[in-house]
Amino acid sequence: MAIITLTTDFGSRDGYVGAMKGVLARLGRQPLIVDISHDIPRGDIPHAAWVVATACREFPEDTIHMVVVDPGVGGQRRGS
Repeated sequence: MAIITLTTDFGSRDGYVGAMKGVLARLGRQPLIVDISHDIPRGDIPHAAWVVATACREFPEDTIHMVVVDPGVGGQRRGS
């Protein structure tokens, strides 16, 4: 069984984490999804890297670590 970990700066007050898990569920396989953290400070890439580096050594070598931390969210860039 595939293992996918999730680390984001999404927080847990809305449906973004749930939506991401829904997309993963549509892949047709049932991976084990492990939430490492969704409370990374917004846009704090170094903190996210530290959190993932600390946790990832406890997982099997073929684990997929998905990290979504975007320092540009909420900024002036245009959506696509």
